[in-house]
Order: sequence, then C-alpha cells, then structure tokens
Amino acid sequence: MGTWFQHTIIATGRLPLFCYFVALIVAFIATRINVRLIRAKIGWFRNVSVGEMHIHHVVFGVVLMMAGGVAGLIVPPASQVGTAAAACVFGIGSALVLDEFALILHLHDVYWEEEGRTSVDAVFIAVAVTGLLLMGLRPLTWDYGTPVNPAVLIIANLALAVVTLLKGKIWTGMAGLFIPPMLVVGAFRLARPGSPWAHWFFTRQSPRKMAKAIHREERWRRPVIKAKIAFQEFLSGRHDLPSTRRGRWNA
Repeated sequence: MGTWFQHTIIATGRLPLFCYFVALIVAFIATRINVRLIRAKIGWFRNVSVGEMHIHHVVFGVVLMMAGGVAGLIVPPASQVGTAAAACVFGIGSALVLDEFALILHLHDVYWEEEGRTSVDAVFIAVAVTGLLLMGLRPLTWDYGTPVNPAVLIIANLALAVVTLLKGKIWTGMAGLFIPPMLVVGAFRLARPGSPWAHWFFTRQSPRKMAKAIHREERWRRPVIKAKIAFQEFLSGRHDLPSTRRGRWNA
C-alpha cells in the first residue's frame, strides 16, 4: 500500500488532490452526523446561534474555503506538504458549503425538505469528479489520435455537455466531460420531463414526446431514484419536512 501511494499519489503530484478528496468526504460525513444529532436533540449538540440569528455552517465553509484557497496560492508549489494542508482546509470548507447547496440554490432553508436532497447530490457529484481526477482522467480530453483540430473537438464536447445537462442528465453530463462517448448518448436520447429542454421543446411543441418522457421516467428512472434516495438518507438522514417548493421532477 505504501509503495502504491508513493508512486500513484505522491510521485504524480496528486497529494493535494488526494487530501482534498479525503477531507471532503470525512467533513461531509462528520457534518451530517452532527446535524442529525442536533435534529434529534441528543446531548449537547445544538445549532450555532448569535442571539436569535441561526448561523448556518455554510458560513464557516465559505471562510474555510477562502482560507484554504488563499493559502494554496501563497504556498510555494514545490511544497506538497503545504499545498496538501491548504487542500485539506479547502476540502473541509467545500463540504460545509456543498452540504447547504440547496439553501444557496433556493435562498431558503430547505435543509430537511425534499429539495434539500440537492445538497447531497452536489456532494456526490463533487466526490465523483474529484475521484475521476484522482484516477488521472481529465475533462475535455482532445487527444483522440485523429487529424481533427483539437479546438473543434473541445467545442464539440462542450456543446454536447451543455445539451446533455439541459436535458436533465446531470450525472451523464458530468461524467461525459471525462468520457466523451457518454455525451453522445446523453445528448441524443430523450430529455427528462422536468428538464429545461423538455420545457422548451416538449410542453407545447411535442406533447407526445413529453408523454413518452414521463412514461420512461416513471418506469425506468423512478426505481433508480428511489434506490439513490434510500442510500442518501442512510448517510444523510431523512428529508421529510413538508416541501415549501413545487416541482414534481426535481428529485
């Protein structure tokens, strides 16, 4: 294990990224344990408040991200230990911020509502993307061994990624930046019914496609979503408060 770590992580200069990856995961798990204990009113675990104002942990996350980011800029690049320490601080801050991503998105405290699952999705995406980077994959790879201009390939990848994301296929779009063939599949397949693409092109112009998209959502994607939600709630707790936002297909 030590030899693998030396050759794969340290020798390749990925120690800071590895530290960020570990800090992000550990801080997210620790944060979720803390907030679940607060919600259950166990022991001395309580929200941080100043007078009647509740201080959300996203505030501490922003401060830590600023500190880690600035530290990473001023530490000499040759010092992997220094950059690794800055990456740890940045990772902890990222976990705190992403854990309340839904609050930032909605500008409303939806932490334990259905919309609060967006925060968990954001953390999962961050972990997945960082993991791919740690494996040595890079987004928008253009060296395919073809005579096509690299700039054209990069623009094509970006265009396909935008279409895929607009069709509501977040995971396919993010993974496709590293594995381009996934973008081809995502961009040309039917959009999800709650996506911007479906709203623009299906709602009025093609009701049959909308009906087909809803059918596929109910038959194929909903079981997968239920399994994902079950796993997320095992890690992060149940988002069971009454929703204050509308939107049937944003799970």
